[in-house]
Amino acid sequence: MIYCVEDEKNIRELLIYTLETTGFSAKGMANAKELRIALKEELPDLILLDIMLPGEDGYSILESLKLSRDTRGIPVIMVTAKEAEYDKVKGLEAGADDYITKPFGMMEFVARVKAVLRRCSKQEDDKELRTGDLSLSVGRHKVRWKDTSVELTRKEFELLQYLMENKGLVMSRNQILCHVWGYDFDGETRTVDVHVRTLRQKLGEAGNLIETVRGVGYRIGV
Repeated sequence: MIYCVEDEKNIRELLIYTLETTGFSAKGMANAKELRIALKEELPDLILLDIMLPGEDGYSILESLKLSRDTRGIPVIMVTAKEAEYDKVKGLEAGADDYITKPFGMMEFVARVKAVLRRCSKQEDDKELRTGDLSLSVGRHKVRWKDTSVELTRKEFELLQYLMENKGLVMSRNQILCHVWGYDFDGETRTVDVHVRTLRQKLGEAGNLIETVRGVGYRIGV
């Protein structure tokens, strides 16, 4: 199920029609209130979220989604007319999984939806990654430092997983952005630095395991 939060009825109906004709189930909402009512009935696999909404805007909705234990794991694609780099970075740093700027083609739209769902789908294997006393369980989506559980957002978890899967190797900001967010954003690698900073803070002492390689990127372990 995909929820489409868009106040313009014609656009909302077009997006829902496109999704349903390509094999997805979709429901439309015009504002935050309608979305919250729908979330109480069913949690979707993906939320398409416009920024310019009446009342509560998309950024505020995204923030509340990521603060809730029940909804923070739901991938979100921002769908908006705003195209400035600042707006894209703001959405990505707030936890959005992708950012589509209007106008866009329906084939591109469906491809981006499929890409996000593919990246965010639950992984069945329960492999465990370990760096010193830091462990990450892929299937259970759990991170532990010694005997303490660490709560991370989806993007923080994917970032840590990518670094641990490539332990000892330096991952450039563009590599990280391409892998974790799905593709490259020219000039927007600042979002990687922001996520690394918050990840280190949440990991506490274990955050020291993430090394900054000046002018290149980041590495964990040796």
